[in-house]
Amino acid sequence: MIRAENLFFSYTGSPPYVLRGLNLEIHRGEYVSVVGENGCGKSTLMKLILRFLKPTSGSIEAHAGRIGYVPQRSDFSNSGFPITVAEMLNSYRRLLKVKDRGAAARCLERVGMTAFSRALMGTLSGGQTQKVLIARALIGNPDLLILDEPSTGVDIGSQREIYSFLKTINRKNGITVVSVEHNLEAAVANSTLIYHLTGGRGHLCSPRQYAGEFMRKNRVEG
Repeated sequence: MIRAENLFFSYTGSPPYVLRGLNLEIHRGEYVSVVGENGCGKSTLMKLILRFLKPTSGSIEAHAGRIGYVPQRSDFSNSGFPITVAEMLNSYRRLLKVKDRGAAARCLERVGMTAFSRALMGTLSGGQTQKVLIARALIGNPDLLILDEPSTGVDIGSQREIYSFLKTINRKNGITVVSVEHNLEAAVANSTLIYHLTGGRGHLCSPRQYAGEFMRKNRVEG
């Protein structure tokens, strides 16, 4: 579903590169957590997949009917803007030209947030806001869902609910999930694959392999 070949990217168009010679292949139906140190290019890679950015050289393609995107919560939050949950979702539905007027309500129900449809977005907690953003991303029935650090600013209980939901839609509904993660425990527990970015390149491994590598590294550094 996603393929990158010899991908180079720099925000200036010249060295130093954020991503250099990166190769990646993600198949349909996978749940891939993208991990790595701050500044290693995780969010940049997601923006390249979404075509918000263009490669400096090389290529990256996503073969998906529709892509749902959940940004970092701080990218969206604006407590001073007076819009309700339902208004925000329906505005997005119209933007996507989804004619089904019940689509927003059904997506809100899927994430357990129906009771908050009339609440102002700025009054929601971190976990509630994240659930609404996931509902928004599901409008239009995407076959690829991309998330950027879904547990940032979210309480532990809501984190469990969110990851359980993501795992369910991946395993039962076949939605491919690609998530930038700083929550390594969640990445290992829920992913089918881990993509570890370092030095502008990355490698895919199983959660079990990554957990072993991470533990060995901590023992050496400790």
